[in-house]
Amino acid sequence: ALAEGAKIEQEWNAKFKSYKRKHRELAALWEDISRGKLPKGWDKGLPKFKPSDGKIATRAASGKFLNAVADKLPHLIGGSADLAPSNNTEIKGAPFFDRKKAGRNIHFGVREHAMGAAINGMALTNMLIPYCATFLIFTDYLRPASRLSALMGTHCVYVMTHDSIGLGEDGPTHQPIEHLASYRAMPNMTLIRPADANETVEAWKVALRHKGGPVMLALSRQGLPVIDRKVCSPASGVAKGGYVLRDTKGRPDVILISSGSEVSLCLDAAEALLKRNVKARVVSMASMELFEAQPVEYRRSVLPPSVTKRIAVEAAATFGWEKYVGLEGRVMGIDTFGESAPAGDIYR
Repeated sequence: ALAEGAKIEQEWNAKFKSYKRKHRELAALWEDISRGKLPKGWDKGLPKFKPSDGKIATRAASGKFLNAVADKLPHLIGGSADLAPSNNTEIKGAPFFDRKKAGRNIHFGVREHAMGAAINGMALTNMLIPYCATFLIFTDYLRPASRLSALMGTHCVYVMTHDSIGLGEDGPTHQPIEHLASYRAMPNMTLIRPADANETVEAWKVALRHKGGPVMLALSRQGLPVIDRKVCSPASGVAKGGYVLRDTKGRPDVILISSGSEVSLCLDAAEALLKRNVKARVVSMASMELFEAQPVEYRRSVLPPSVTKRIAVEAAATFGWEKYVGLEGRVMGIDTFGESAPAGDIYR
């Protein structure tokens, strides 16, 4: 068997050498992919968003990113558990995979566990970067496969939309509460909850570059304001997990820490506090896992130990935020099930 395998490999190498002479660019792309490298220039021309664009759901920004990189990353493949229009995971113009033809778009059907198992298998080829999608609430059915993904260290991307009570009228059966905390507790799972459209682009960049484990993106159903980066720090801070989004002059009186859709609420709160002569620093904590991987000096620069008045805000279970607010801080979250009402009414 070893001799036969060596012979087949030698024949394949000879064929590839011939192919490489005729198709240099395609051969170079194959070599990059087989080595786990992203093609040169893949991150050029990515979508950029401005406050004047109005509110944009992070799930919509995710879809724009996918379609912007699809041509440059032919090994990026995936789909949704029968929710592609809601998850924004369809690669436009690409065929759908079925029994008769190959394709980059996959109809996984309403079978979240099997969907997760399938992309694990794809990732184990070390040639494909697979993604799958559903509502965050339905990770309850996906969990065994996603846990194996974390255990095996596969390069999978989980696109989980409708990430909070902000999904509105579907009510408590569809509103995730404990799900963010549970995935943050899972070893080797990196969860990123971007605050706006530009943070979503940066989150995807992290997910595609990440090695040694899966990345889960928690995305909003509802439109979120595009943060003014002329006033606030660049969205590239997402790569460090948590970063100072907006600061004050001198030592802050209080630090407001948040993720996802609640970050813009913290920015509004900081403005209101300033009118009362209270200086508030706003920290976007898009990913606790990425933040914890940073040097202690960086983490202390974002959350100075000398500033003990801290408030964490997230429309989900409060579990896990205590380590950032300390004994003198507070966590504003939801430790009950949600309600069925328009998102704006629920937040009030």
